Amino acid sequence: MLLDRLIAFFTSLKLTVVCLTLAMFLVFFGTLAQVELGLYKAQNEFFRSFLVYWGPKGADWKVPVFPGGYLVGGVLLINLISGHIKRFGFSTKKVGLWLAHAGLILLLVGQLLTDMLSVESGMHLRVGDTKNYSEVERRAELAVADVSDAKLDKVVAIPQSLLARQSDVTHPALPFTLRVKRFMANSAMANRKPGTADPPAATHGFGPQVSVKEMPHVTEMEKRDIPTAIVEIVTPQGSLGTWCVSEFFDEPQRVMVGGQAWTLTLRPHRDYKPYSLKLLDFRHDVYPGTQIPKNFSSRVQLHNPQSGEKREVLIYMNNPLRYAGETYYQSGFDPDNQGSILQVVRNPGWLTPYLACVMVSAGLIIHFLMHLVQFLAKRKPV
Repeated sequence: MLLDRLIAFFTSLKLTVVCLTLAMFLVFFGTLAQVELGLYKAQNEFFRSFLVYWGPKGADWKVPVFPGGYLVGGVLLINLISGHIKRFGFSTKKVGLWLAHAGLILLLVGQLLTDMLSVESGMHLRVGDTKNYSEVERRAELAVADVSDAKLDKVVAIPQSLLARQSDVTHPALPFTLRVKRFMANSAMANRKPGTADPPAATHGFGPQVSVKEMPHVTEMEKRDIPTAIVEIVTPQGSLGTWCVSEFFDEPQRVMVGGQAWTLTLRPHRDYKPYSLKLLDFRHDVYPGTQIPKNFSSRVQLHNPQSGEKREVLIYMNNPLRYAGETYYQSGFDPDNQGSILQVVRNPGWLTPYLACVMVSAGLIIHFLMHLVQFLAKRKPV
């Protein structure tokens, strides 16, 4: 029967060996691919995918050539669960084995949750600054803000994934259509001199003063892509022209639509919090007579209006702030020692590896002790 064949296939020890072999090759080739693709892109293409795709350089097509991390891990998880149920009936004598296998299953599931749900971002604070958001530098968003009210800005954030489609973007809060003419995930920009042959990037805002070109994906760990987009604002009355929006620009670009003032800003994706952090002081201590860092720490004030909580926290190496499901690590600082960079990690499954290791260890110890007791009980007195 087909069901019997499926059960035999998924419970086979040969499938276990094949999955482990594929996992080793996947780690090997994925590590080599980091040289060309960079760490983050290699992780997404090899380990956070069901299939690994390949295509000739410059071609717009790719074919699957190898199982990805999700597929190998998923099949291995099914094999582990089904094989254990088939071979080990539940009994008190095998409680150690069940506990150890449950720990292995939790380890695989926990890694999947980490890949799918964890988010890393950063918060850059100068002394005296207060922020209620962190920024995901490797994801951009186009913030379209209604600034006609001096007291309140109404912002529509368009994610990078939508900009990359290079199509029309509409929103109920926008009285116009945003037509994405071109999106460059990485770009280079230069000042455009009058009379030069280089075409202007756009017709309005900073566009006439600059020229822009698309660049290859950055693979170095210490660098990142700088995205740029060319967008056109289209009203029911017609087009108002094009604007060049880029993370190269520090200032927003102002647009007047129907008597209302709007701004366009391409920025790193913001992850807003229901609380805020204020940097009160930053210290960077070095060993006397050297430039070797001894300690760097940030003294921040945490304020949560919803709970009324307001307290000071000291964040330093190996002493992060854990709050509301997020962890704040001391990551870096500004050269003038007046600014601090905090790495913000939200990982709902951060406890699963620790719990899984405890379960596996406890299961093996229990299984060993039970066999030891049985062995000692069978020994005959001399």
